[in-house]
Amino acid sequence: MNYVYLSPHFPTNYYPFVIKLREAGVNVLGIGDCSFDQLSDPLKRHLTEYYRVPDMHNYDELLRAVGYFTHRYGKIDRFESHNEYWLETEARVRTDFNIEGPKTSEIPWVKQKSLMKELYQQAGIPVARGRIIRGWEEAQRFINEIGTPVVAKPDKGVGAAATFKIHNENELQHFFACKPPVDYLFEEFIQGEVVSFDGLADQDGQVVFSAVDIFRQGVMETVNHDLDFFYYSVRDIPEDLQEIGLRTVKAFNIRARFFHLEYFRTSDGRIIALEVNMRPPGGLTTDMYNYANEFDIYAQYANIIVHNRFDAQVTRPYYCGYLGRKHHIQYSLPHVEVLSKFSDLMVHHQPMDDVMRSALGDYAYILRSPRLKDILSAEKVILAAQGDDLE
Repeated sequence: MNYVYLSPHFPTNYYPFVIKLREAGVNVLGIGDCSFDQLSDPLKRHLTEYYRVPDMHNYDELLRAVGYFTHRYGKIDRFESHNEYWLETEARVRTDFNIEGPKTSEIPWVKQKSLMKELYQQAGIPVARGRIIRGWEEAQRFINEIGTPVVAKPDKGVGAAATFKIHNENELQHFFACKPPVDYLFEEFIQGEVVSFDGLADQDGQVVFSAVDIFRQGVMETVNHDLDFFYYSVRDIPEDLQEIGLRTVKAFNIRARFFHLEYFRTSDGRIIALEVNMRPPGGLTTDMYNYANEFDIYAQYANIIVHNRFDAQVTRPYYCGYLGRKHHIQYSLPHVEVLSKFSDLMVHHQPMDDVMRSALGDYAYILRSPRLKDILSAEKVILAAQGDDLE
């Protein structure tokens, strides 16, 4: 099997995808914009071959790279990066080389939030009211109909980039003065807890692993207000979220890949769809799967790709929490004391790449415990700013 991995050097915690695929007997062929010498030793050892392109945004250069691999190794079976940024590029390459996986015609349904909303509605999954707004009068009519606040987000966008929360006319004027020249989707603001249904689907579209994460606040608030970040995985998946999550996977025809499905849970218990992402959850979440379950999700992904089999036992013995601190916040507990005080819960910690820091923090801690109260108590202390009342 020939598997082309686009940008294998970033993010660094995805190296195990390359390693486990190679250990499963796959030819893992890397394409990236850094030199081979700059790759980590694990990548150098486990990539069958690496092709450097000067500019990964130059599609002709990518075509030449894939053409070279095809000439040298035969038909390419998979082309992936596990990164939202390259989703459209991956689909274009798959289309041009007839490679298994989502093609160009399928990508608008997972990149354009307005089309995503249509597919949710066809599957009978509740969504926030919203539509594309291109001018002041359209915006005014929508606000008069829905009320404020409203959320304005790029119809095509990653995460919370260039997202606005509009409460009044001044903020609406600011939006039209500052927004990028792209289509914007206006939606009613949903007050609720952000939850995700994440997992891995096999080649037949069956969900073989799933997890639920609960977020202290949304990515939009985190990015726009430069907040620290906290979320945790649960041990027991709520039945209603599981049912809607499985329905979403089927509606979007997700096969042989990870997914990250975001929802709001309102105070009255309703679940409202937010967004579909056909990739692993961001940051260190795949590593959290391993800590929470004591298995190897990277090896199981390789198992799905090669054998279409998932043979790990999913028992979820631990809650697992992610805490991302920001350098600009003065925290009550210094880093050294965090490591000492919570050594019994701490399973991993590391600085985060600058590209991820706005959403995930400058420095990350992963904690686990069979008791949720341990994670929540630790979060209260680790993310407490100087002067916060901890009582």
